[in-house]
Amino acid sequence: MTPTIIRATSRRRFLQYLAGSPLLASPSLAAWGMEAPSKLPDPMIWAPPGSTGLIERPKDAINVFDFEPVCRKNVPPAHFGYMASGIDDEVTLRANREDFLKFQLMPHRLNDVSKVDTSIELFGSKYDSPIFVCPTGANQFFHPEGELAVARAARAGNHLQILSTSSNYSVDDVTKARGAPVWFQLYASPSWEVAQALIKRADGAGCPVLMVTVDRVAGRNQETLYRLMKSDTRECSACHDRSSFAARALRRHNYDGIDLTGIKGSGESSNLNWDTVKRMRDVTRMKIMLKGIVTAEDAELAAQNGIDGILVSNHGGRGEDNGRSTIDALPEIVAAVKGRMVVVVDSGFRRGTDAVKALAMGAQAVGIGRPYLWGLGAFGQEGVEQVLEIVRAETRAAMQQCGARTVKDLNPSFVRRAT
Repeated sequence: MTPTIIRATSRRRFLQYLAGSPLLASPSLAAWGMEAPSKLPDPMIWAPPGSTGLIERPKDAINVFDFEPVCRKNVPPAHFGYMASGIDDEVTLRANREDFLKFQLMPHRLNDVSKVDTSIELFGSKYDSPIFVCPTGANQFFHPEGELAVARAARAGNHLQILSTSSNYSVDDVTKARGAPVWFQLYASPSWEVAQALIKRADGAGCPVLMVTVDRVAGRNQETLYRLMKSDTRECSACHDRSSFAARALRRHNYDGIDLTGIKGSGESSNLNWDTVKRMRDVTRMKIMLKGIVTAEDAELAAQNGIDGILVSNHGGRGEDNGRSTIDALPEIVAAVKGRMVVVVDSGFRRGTDAVKALAMGAQAVGIGRPYLWGLGAFGQEGVEQVLEIVRAETRAAMQQCGARTVKDLNPSFVRRAT
């Protein structure tokens, strides 16, 4: 047997032994049930997450993954499933995490990084971190204060917050909690009248940017959600009236006062096209960005149509199961844009090293979604604050390790595709 084969065999036997070890049979890990943690597997598992029990306060967290099992314990199964689901085989959901391994950071040595500036500027506004809060709907699923708690956490760290159309709280209330303008994510709906009313609401609240979601055009098979729903014993009909879109929107206060009676089904914007976006330009002062662009061809069309920016996003793997991660799509989109518009990215980001890879590829900011919902479900506002702080601190450390003093110092020379 060659030394390589001996090492591989020994490692396999060790992992088989470890799988049956009492270390991995702790009550805290049993909370996962049949679910696997989101963290990429470690080469050797000496101290697995949760081996010392669930964290009891935000400051106990070593990384953002420590919040996930606490959220799972606190949040009803159906609500947790709504957040955790991809669609179909969840290939895209997994690719968003696994594809960071396709890229390697290339440190530049002997640079003075005793002082590092993580701040960024987008459309004239400065934020202390390149990590922004992605739009996620129905945050009261995870904590009674929902988006207000998230806004206060974003305010504490001066993070950009993008608010979902499907927020439980109105854009006006969230803006007040944030203490500064938020960006507004738009689900346009099949009705131009409804879309226009939502745009005017965001405009009136002082939002500087309208983020139009373009990748939610059809139904979706959220198998994780459906399976967890079967284990949820609550009576949910009082909160989840599915008789019509208008009934479902009652707890989404951005729709207050808007006539929704003509909207059928789930309200996807399957009729959205470039002409619709042009009509939006005519009725708003806000900058317009498109959320869900994942190809160079669409990025070029966005530039030709006068779009102000792109959020490279696949909805966290919950819009379609095309199998491609955003970190893999990002370089071709940056190349197609050629500096003509703002490019930011989300979907699958969990670590500071993830963020630095994207920033080096040309993204101007990086969004997180599920991690701050873990923090929200685990500990409310304090949990969100700590999640954002952990990712910011990891990003700062990764910048130092790479030899970058500012976000603008990062460029493609700091990252390469693994061979």
